[in-house]
This record gives sequence, structure tokens and C-alpha cells, in this order.
Amino acid sequence: MEEMTRFLARELAKAGDLQRAADMAAYLKTDMPFYGVTKPERMKIHREVRRRYPITSRREYLAAVTALWAQPHREEKYTAIGVAVDHPEYVTIGSVPLYRRMIVEGAWWDFVDDIAIRLIGKVLLDDRARMHSKLDRWIDDSDMWIRRTALLSQIKHKDQTDRDQLFGYCLKRADEREFFIRKAIGWALREYARSEPDAVREFALQHRNRLSGLSFREATKHLL
Repeated sequence: MEEMTRFLARELAKAGDLQRAADMAAYLKTDMPFYGVTKPERMKIHREVRRRYPITSRREYLAAVTALWAQPHREEKYTAIGVAVDHPEYVTIGSVPLYRRMIVEGAWWDFVDDIAIRLIGKVLLDDRARMHSKLDRWIDDSDMWIRRTALLSQIKHKDQTDRDQLFGYCLKRADEREFFIRKAIGWALREYARSEPDAVREFALQHRNRLSGLSFREATKHLL
């Protein structure tokens, strides 16, 4: 894993740009350093990491994602998430403790949303019974990013969305004043509306007094 992380750091540093790095940090309002690598170039490096350092077991998967996530630059952490997503055979309930740690430590939307949708969402779709019960605890978690993850976990589920779970979570968090929770409620409902517009319209109108203005506007953007 040390060879992999050294290679990644070297390639990112070569492709980086100091002014772009400063601009990226300012946009995300973060003190975490960037190399300043554009997404297309970062994805090219990501593909080379995957080619040079293939993962062939769950142990290697967890070790690789953990090692990449431990690196100091934001692009390295993006690569950790990308490597995690690249291996769907290991995106299972057994990997959730690692994903939870990444959510809590990442604590910002650019990390959390990808993990919520592409990792936690896949586990939920594949192992609904066990992951559902876990998310029932996460929706009440003291960590705001864990609560946001529970709300966003069905974003890509389309007609496989568990309607009762989604609507129930939205109502549980409807009274929160936190922007990232209100935005997540609206986003989750708006995405589900692509598959079930009538259900979302009815829910939003029925609970208009409970939902924040932001949540309601986002949910009904293409409905009213």
C-alpha cells in the first residue's frame, strides 16, 4: 500500500497547479490541501492506480481504501472513494464501518454525498433488511453528516426506492434548521419524483407546513 500511495502522490503532484489548488480550497471553504489537479487528469491517474495495483481480496480492498483515505490531500481522498466504488463485490455490509468513518472524518458534502449515494446506497439496495435497520439509527445520529447520509442513501434507487423509508426519514428531520439536512430532504424527494411524481407531490403538499421552504421548493421544483 505504501508503494501505491507514493505513486499516487507523485503523479498528483506532477499534475497539480498551485493557483488551482488555492481556488479549489476556497470554493470548498476548506483548509485541507489540494494538489490542484483537474478532474479529467485525476481520473486518468486513478485509472493508472487501478491498473498498477489491482485489488484481489476484501483484505486488500479495506487496506487500500484505508491507506488512500489517510493521505492528507483532498484528491487522494477522492481516489479512496473512487477505489471503494470500483470494487462492487466488496461494497457490502462488512465495509460499512469504514464508510461510516470516512463520512464522519470527511464531514463535507463533496466526500459525504458520494459515499452516501455510491457506497451506502449500494449496500442498502443489495442488503435492504440489515442496512435499513442500521439507517434507522443513522437518521437519528448525533452527527449531521450521518443523518444526511441516511436521507441521501436512496438517491439512485428510482423505482426500487422504499417510499415509506424515504418519506419517514424526511418527516423525522423536517424540523431541523441545518441547511445540509434541509437541502438533502429536498434533493432526495426531487430525485424520487423522477420515478413517482404523483407520490412526491402528494407528500410535499400534505406536509407543506412541516417541510422547510428550501426542502419544499427543491422537492417540487418540477412538479408544481
